[in-house]
Amino acid sequence: MLKTTIVFKKEKNFELKGDFYPASQTNRPVIMYIHGGGLLWGSREDMKSEQIEYYHKAGFNIFSIDYRLAPESKLPAIKEDIADALDWVEKEGAQQFDYDPENIAVIGSSAGGFLALLTGTFTKKPKAIVSFYGYGDILGDWALKPSPHYAKMTNVPRELAKMLVSNDIISVGPIEKRYALYMYARQHGVWIEELTGLIPIIEKEELSKYCPLNHVHADFPPTLLLHGTNDEDVPYEQSVLMAEALRKNGVDEQFITIPDGKHQFDEDWENPVVQHAFEEVISFLTRKLI
Repeated sequence: MLKTTIVFKKEKNFELKGDFYPASQTNRPVIMYIHGGGLLWGSREDMKSEQIEYYHKAGFNIFSIDYRLAPESKLPAIKEDIADALDWVEKEGAQQFDYDPENIAVIGSSAGGFLALLTGTFTKKPKAIVSFYGYGDILGDWALKPSPHYAKMTNVPRELAKMLVSNDIISVGPIEKRYALYMYARQHGVWIEELTGLIPIIEKEELSKYCPLNHVHADFPPTLLLHGTNDEDVPYEQSVLMAEALRKNGVDEQFITIPDGKHQFDEDWENPVVQHAFEEVISFLTRKLI
């Protein structure tokens, strides 16, 4: 699979990379993919090869990106990275690769789905958004209180969690080293504090700026939401609420429910329900971008 790795953002103490997978046809739309990982771990290489091939067959270019990770970097910086990546796709990238910069979709899963939805609040928005089990509200109880799902797991002490935090800015976080940090944050109800450095009960108004659910307007891009009803990490209700807000504001939206689907249901690639969901994703993107 042909891939070109580029640096789309460089500053004094960090650089951010993206992997560009060109479509076989020229002047085709481009998908900017944002990985998940609770904003604490993951990398551009997390995008599954089956999905890359599937989007390619449908004629889409793909640009899978890194972004700065928390808690070393906070949510405002992460949001800035996503905006800069979108800007790169629209400008510099179009000079380097052959695609249509007028037709950009953003796709993300979990925390990447949240960041994808956040692009709908940007001044310069994508043409379409696809959120796999993402979320629009980081001020809900599900995010602020200890998670019952993670509470059942081995308790991660604060001392261990702090040992997993780097002294440097990082944009690639291996799950083996960073997942315990997420477990700790969700077990103790401090996840949003770790992401933002803010105390939710005191700085609710500031945090509200990072809740796509609170900033849906008529100019929000067409959005496709996919979520499993048995998601123990990000509640199914998060996509239900987002779909309602989009509908209420007259935004072109589609919501695909995966019955009994869990978090990361899309990794069950051979499942006919998952296959059908991806057919719907391609159909949605084709209608909006081609």
